[in-house]
Amino acid sequence: MSGTTKVRSPRSVALVGPYSSGKSTLFEALLDAAGAPLKRPADPRNRPMTTEIRLGHCSYLGDPWTILDCPGSIEFAFQACSALTVADIAVVVCEPSPAKAAMVAPLLKTLKDQGVPHMVFINKIDTLEDGLADTLAALQAFAASPLVLRQMPIFDGPTVTGYVDLMSERAYRYRKGQASELMQIPPAMLAEEQAALGRLVETLADHDDVLLEKVLEDIKPTPEELYRDMRKDLVDGSVIEVLVGAAEHANGVRRLWKALRHDTPDPAQAAERRSIIPGGAPRVQVFKTVYAGHTGKLSYARIWSGTLTDGAQLGGTRLGGIYRYIGGDLTKVPSAQQGDVVALGRLDGVRTGATLSSGGQPEQLPFPEASPPVFAMAIATTDRKDDVKLSGALHKLAEEDPSLFITQDGETVLHGQGEMHLQTTVEHLLRDYGLKLTTHKPAVAYKETIRRPVQEHGRLKRQTGGHGQFADVKIDIAPRARGEGFLFVDKVVGGAVPRNFIPSVGEAAEEATRKGPFGYPVVDVSVTLVDGGFHSVDSSDMAFKTATQIAMKEGLAKADPVLLEPVDHVTISVPNDYTARAQRLLTGRRGQILGFAERQDWPGWDDVAALVPEAELHDLIIELRSQTMGLGTYRRKFDHLAETRAAL
Repeated sequence: MSGTTKVRSPRSVALVGPYSSGKSTLFEALLDAAGAPLKRPADPRNRPMTTEIRLGHCSYLGDPWTILDCPGSIEFAFQACSALTVADIAVVVCEPSPAKAAMVAPLLKTLKDQGVPHMVFINKIDTLEDGLADTLAALQAFAASPLVLRQMPIFDGPTVTGYVDLMSERAYRYRKGQASELMQIPPAMLAEEQAALGRLVETLADHDDVLLEKVLEDIKPTPEELYRDMRKDLVDGSVIEVLVGAAEHANGVRRLWKALRHDTPDPAQAAERRSIIPGGAPRVQVFKTVYAGHTGKLSYARIWSGTLTDGAQLGGTRLGGIYRYIGGDLTKVPSAQQGDVVALGRLDGVRTGATLSSGGQPEQLPFPEASPPVFAMAIATTDRKDDVKLSGALHKLAEEDPSLFITQDGETVLHGQGEMHLQTTVEHLLRDYGLKLTTHKPAVAYKETIRRPVQEHGRLKRQTGGHGQFADVKIDIAPRARGEGFLFVDKVVGGAVPRNFIPSVGEAAEEATRKGPFGYPVVDVSVTLVDGGFHSVDSSDMAFKTATQIAMKEGLAKADPVLLEPVDHVTISVPNDYTARAQRLLTGRRGQILGFAERQDWPGWDDVAALVPEAELHDLIIELRSQTMGLGTYRRKFDHLAETRAAL
């Protein structure tokens, strides 16, 4: 491959891909090939699943790089989206399996929407049992631009032993843990290789009139022309380059490095893509926040312009250190320049996604929003003395992970992107904060109402030696239409209840609806004060409140009370192969199907809408993902309250 020996500005690549695609193995193999190996577990099976962005810094052929290893599970997708915001290029890692191609669909959609140049690395090529045609066709169904196969695997019987690089028309034999060895293209592959090269040239010619003329005149383009067009088309999103390899054996890793080195846009091009005006004071964007033990708060940030030095003022806060991750260890450096992705120390009060500058308040750059939560878990400390400590820890966790939401309404509830997401949070609280927690299913916000009107009499008469307590009220309690709420009406005539006591009756009536006969709040009722009695000395606001509460408690129990459950409008999004399963899943949870339609801007996906009781939604996401290769998700919003038929 042609290239320059001039050292370029720092660039960054984000590795994204489905869980189990071998993305983290590729991260380590790239660092190893660049001479910055990480400490690895003796048994690769002991490698923990990636649940947050990992940074690695290295140099390859003299060029400085940041590699961002992004979580593959859909439950940690916000982390991947955040990393893509600051990356110059992305590598989509997948397996050579047509059946698993759909798993990259959300990633390809995100990359298209964010305009991030990207290539595909088909990993685990040693497990390929047949040609790549079916896998490429399956991937193409979800890709917005043409996939251009850059390499063809070479088979020796059933085993993949190397590859042909189509643009250079050279063949290489894999050597485990080493650079590939140049070899002759097997004669049996020559015809197939020429056909594949022809398809590559034709695709590139669609965006280059000069190359198209050569194709029409049957003139073979030079490798240099192909390299140039591939880079141009990849950067502007016209094509998606496809490479192959097996990261576990370091096969194809150096060739991937060379493709990245040649095709990745420089920091100025990436800044232009984000509409960032060059020059001026340093501008940085925080894309990840971490509380890292003795180092305190670290803010992972991209330097979009200028040079940042340690101790500089950013957004009114003095910077407390600039760090890189060398060999997995945090290493302090004096400065960072445009294109660098580094960890910044002690930016207290700076949120994830913030854009900062040493020269005043910059315009805030766009940053992804977390998806609405789809799973909830109530938590409590095993020792009540830890409640204050828990509150502080949750504040930090919410800062680290904007896709984690916390509510406190009678119980502390974590809301997130799935069971694994929240279980990881609970483990984090134990490991890093020493907090032992119990977890349980959150309470459903049931309500009560009444079916028929009643009239009730409440009377308080008490003598205590001095002034006594006396109040007498007669109230009508009646149901209202759903959603109309509470209403108090005063119809007292003739001064049976003095005007100054009537507000106390209304307040007490409303307070009494906070807990009905079944123990839940009462909604959609009216209370009308129709008559009463008082004593000129012994009556008081408190006496009338007590009398009203007596009447309300007895009256609500007699008014044919009924339990209401919240019903949500739910929209499930799935590949259309799973639409029927999604419908069955909803009806099996007392759902009323409202219809389905193609998901907007998501070819091959459907949205299924239904009304579903909230009590049925707790583990919906678990079952949905288990039936849709982990791809299904849903959105929900409260719709109405309905009488419940479910057993409590």
